Amino acid sequence: MAAAAATLTAQSISQADRDLKGAIDLHIYTEPDSIARSIDALEAAKLARDRGMRAIVLKHHYDQTAGLAYLARKMYPGIEVVGGVHMNLTVGGLNPRAVEYMTQVTGGYGRFVFMPTNDAEAQVKYSKQNRPFVKVSENGELVSEVKAVIAMIAKHDLILGSGNISAEETLMVFREGQRQGLKRMIATHGMAAPTFLTIDQAKEAAKLGAFIEIVGGNLAGRDAQAKIDRFAEQIRGVGPASVIMSSDLGQKVNALPPEGFAVFIDAMRKKGFTDQELDVMTRRNPAALLGLK
Repeated sequence: MAAAAATLTAQSISQADRDLKGAIDLHIYTEPDSIARSIDALEAAKLARDRGMRAIVLKHHYDQTAGLAYLARKMYPGIEVVGGVHMNLTVGGLNPRAVEYMTQVTGGYGRFVFMPTNDAEAQVKYSKQNRPFVKVSENGELVSEVKAVIAMIAKHDLILGSGNISAEETLMVFREGQRQGLKRMIATHGMAAPTFLTIDQAKEAAKLGAFIEIVGGNLAGRDAQAKIDRFAEQIRGVGPASVIMSSDLGQKVNALPPEGFAVFIDAMRKKGFTDQELDVMTRRNPAALLGLK
């Protein structure tokens, strides 16, 4: 990715700047974290602001990021920085109190609540690990704690992210979200591992009111073109009107989030998506999810 970014021509760098202006990236990992990252929260905010981006969302698997969002906004005004919390074991699993605490952090910038990610049953089993996990369903039904978390999301008008649960669980969670009147939901990299929503399942999620997130990640490896082809097929299958493009970057070995995000956007342009469609997926849809005018 870094090599690819370094070889961009002056013309394509200008295109990257145009693509990032006003764009929103909902999926960035930063330090401080228990996992080594390529950038810290303040650096991420500054870099995104300097590239003209409108907003970023800071993600940590094991801690809430509302406080980091507050500090980043204070240090670098001019960009919307949003935090969230993941229902992993470190916050007590499916814990409504952890959600409520996040809403009380200074500034009120904790807006996302994600179902379990690294500690989701689907993720642990997909990774073939033998360790504790957070169960969101049992015998084909959501556990009561999921419904309690969704109730807290509804109480505070937060955003529900599906996390790394199974496809079936993702749809169950969105049905419950719809039942409880949630206005904003997103299938977190829903068509990738370990969820693997099919096109039909993604369309069902969209009908329930959820956006489908497609993440670019690392597009510098040998499998880059295969990934690009798959992403384009998925977006066409679901329809850009229901899709949000994100980077899912911040890993130590990958490009910095804005650079990687720009590469992803340009790759989709080369697959035939129009500037209007890209605008919908990188600006309008994420702005709608965040409640930005």
